[in-house]
Amino acid sequence: MIKKLLLSALVLTSSLIASNEVNVYSSRHYDTDKQLFKMFEKDTGIKVKVIQAKDDALIKRMESEGKNSPADVFITVDAARIQRATDKKLFQSINSEFLTSSVESKLRDVNNQWFALTKRARIIAVRKDSKLANGIKTYEELADPKYKGQIMVRSSSNVYNQSLMAAMIAHHGNDYAINWAKGVVSNMARGPKGSDRDQAKGVAAGIGSTAIMNTYYVGKLASSNESDKEVISKLNILFPKFENGGTHINISAAGVARYAKNKENAIKFIEFLLSTQAQEIFAKGNFEYPVINNAEISPLVKSWGKINDDNVTINDLGKFNKDAVKALDIAGWK
Repeated sequence: MIKKLLLSALVLTSSLIASNEVNVYSSRHYDTDKQLFKMFEKDTGIKVKVIQAKDDALIKRMESEGKNSPADVFITVDAARIQRATDKKLFQSINSEFLTSSVESKLRDVNNQWFALTKRARIIAVRKDSKLANGIKTYEELADPKYKGQIMVRSSSNVYNQSLMAAMIAHHGNDYAINWAKGVVSNMARGPKGSDRDQAKGVAAGIGSTAIMNTYYVGKLASSNESDKEVISKLNILFPKFENGGTHINISAAGVARYAKNKENAIKFIEFLLSTQAQEIFAKGNFEYPVINNAEISPLVKSWGKINDDNVTINDLGKFNKDAVKALDIAGWK
């Protein structure tokens, strides 16, 4: 009898300990995130335990762990990876009036399995002394032969480019998108290589005149060393639109893991990350755009001008990813 009581006490104690934590698998690697996790711990008393790795590695890990996975929350970046995790049933649908009222429908899963945390825009950085410095208004015109030998962009294996291509398919269809990509390939200043930062540096060095890159990389360069600051000083930041839409947006997102042992804590954690205070820390500390409307952005990001998001949903970007990968291959975008 005493042994049974002791066993029950141990089980209860273990349960209480587990209920005072949230286990987070995250592919994000920023100091802002660490700051927010500590704030959540201080505000709630819930311990945040984090496993960091690359997106695909975490997806594979959760898939192999199955029901034994300790993950309560999965945070990942880009529509393609979010879709991959959704297709593998790594999330679960959650009911949170706060989340559904805070995050507009195009920035969350149709079944409320994940919610956007931050936004990034895929923009154009143009060398200031270029004759084309202020002429790019749309993504479509990047295929115009007048940009031959001018465009710098990373490879088609990069998910940011895959999502831009998915958006092109969503707007214009597969055939148009393939022809557009062929035009961009013809206009490249060199074969695709390196990161978004490398494209900006190449344009500043005069290798090309136009870089396709994400906004938050511009912020990172502008706040880095003197050499990187000089790179940005030579560039104009332009926000092209689709002919029948707005500026291409991608996101980082969070969802409750399918086999979460601490579901209530997981929901609290995601709700905290979408509070005004947390959103402003994301935006100001990492040069991203907040998901909620009343959060302030970084003064640097604000100086680039107002952004008008595209009307294609993140769900659509994920849905067209496989078509985008095939189309980029057909177009010869290495």
